Amino acid sequence: MQISFADKVAFVTGAASGIGLATAQAFAEAGAAVTLADINLEAAQGAAEKLKAAGHAAIGVRCDVSDEADVAAAVQSAVSAFGRLDMAFNSAGIHVVKAETADVEASDFDRIIIVNLRGVFYCMKHELRQMREQGSGVIVNCSSQSGFVGIPGLGAYTASKHGVIGLTKAAALEYASQGIRINAICPGTTETPMVAGIMQREPGRVDQVIKDIPLGRMRRPEEIASAVLWLCSEGATFMIGQTLIPDGGYCAR
Repeated sequence: MQISFADKVAFVTGAASGIGLATAQAFAEAGAAVTLADINLEAAQGAAEKLKAAGHAAIGVRCDVSDEADVAAAVQSAVSAFGRLDMAFNSAGIHVVKAETADVEASDFDRIIIVNLRGVFYCMKHELRQMREQGSGVIVNCSSQSGFVGIPGLGAYTASKHGVIGLTKAAALEYASQGIRINAICPGTTETPMVAGIMQREPGRVDQVIKDIPLGRMRRPEEIASAVLWLCSEGATFMIGQTLIPDGGYCAR
């Protein structure tokens, strides 16, 4: 896609690796100034330095999305550095080991809700305050194919990702008349370090995952990034409160 975000400012969480990093790179290559926010500050700054070396405008900041003060500071860093906030991709999230609902520890359930759902809420809250003041902006929240269907053994993760879709729809209706568009993206299993870790812990799972994908392979982070950029572009100006599902056909079954 030939999308230009020249003179635009993007903010990406979970930007030190995987889908977040691929999306931050894509925003930069399309001309946007990018803030790469991640709980791993060193990795975020390292990724930002690589973008700067390639001629792009970028900064790396620490952001633990489960800490509202951290989120507020990260968003403010983006605005202080670049003057505004036009696009945000809330990508940060965690996974869990598969377990039947009766065997899930309450602490594990709480942790994944705090990061995957409350974290998106914190990010939107502070992104929206800046965008509301500007009278414009686009937010894309990262849900999952698990936000669209139920997956056995992933009850806590599935609950968190379903919640992201509901939160997205409610906020989208609140801000549609204020020049702000909010949508969600629901990737299927993607070739990321987080997924690689899961596959390493659970040998043989990769074969079953690929078997369940009609396209016959996992997605690449760059394929998800291109969908995020489209949602943020002028080509998607009538997309409000929608869920885009780049999953290779998994949810079409």
